[in-house]
Amino acid sequence: MDDTSKHKAGFANIVGNPNVGKSTLMNSLVGERVSIITSKAQTTRHRIIGIVNTDDMQIVYSDTPGVLVPKYKLQEAMLDFSKSALTDADILLYVTDVVEMPDKNPDFIAQVSKEAIPVIVVINKIDLLKDQSALEGIVAKWQEMLPKAEIIPVSALHKFNLDYLLKRIKELLPYSPPYFGKDALTDRPARFFVTEIIREKILLTYDKEIPYAVEVAVEQFKEDETSIHIMALIYVERESQKGIIIGRGGSALKRVGTLARKDIETFFDKKVYLELYVKVEKDWRNKLNKLKYFGYTPE
Repeated sequence: MDDTSKHKAGFANIVGNPNVGKSTLMNSLVGERVSIITSKAQTTRHRIIGIVNTDDMQIVYSDTPGVLVPKYKLQEAMLDFSKSALTDADILLYVTDVVEMPDKNPDFIAQVSKEAIPVIVVINKIDLLKDQSALEGIVAKWQEMLPKAEIIPVSALHKFNLDYLLKRIKELLPYSPPYFGKDALTDRPARFFVTEIIREKILLTYDKEIPYAVEVAVEQFKEDETSIHIMALIYVERESQKGIIIGRGGSALKRVGTLARKDIETFFDKKVYLELYVKVEKDWRNKLNKLKYFGYTPE
């Protein structure tokens, strides 16, 4: 065997319903913060890749939006990202938790059950359980739902049993040359992570529907040796939402900007100058041209 034939590489795609901890699992497996995490459902809107490299292996993890019944075109695009993860995976990680019912999304489960590739059901948040017998009951239900799948209980937050999960992923990876450069962490450009960090702070700062009506676009990104100057637009659907985002005397927007700037500085390890503006784009979640602009549908 030559060196290439000894190298393993493949796509380990993460799917599941909203709010089961897919992004926490992705970040824990990658060892970097590439997916935003909040307690709100539908936090992840895009399909986000995180890459782990060693000399003889490359694991390409793919975090996807939570599977849901779409109510508008944005959610249709999000569901397409999740479905696409079924078609190009070498290993499928179906993430659930100890709270949700196994039959919550029967149509998607039926699709997963037809997969010929290895499927691992990752039962997350087992730290919430009081006794072992409860976990045994949950495992039995999933064995009934997906009899061909391997079932691995974990706590992504506390990194419990992730070593074993990683061991199984490595064992199941096919032999292949790497798909990306060995120094790559993700396939996304720097601007994407700026928009995700800003959107995360909006999710954490505002209540109810406001965060779901918001999208962020980086209009300027100027980088030199020591600093980055960023100008970003926060899009909302109504004038009333614009007022809420800005807040009294600009206080709410300033808070978002301060929180985002600190995280962006940590992410890039540089001084960041961040300007935020708010723009109304009525019903953008149902406009195909805007969904293309924000990267939700193909050009």
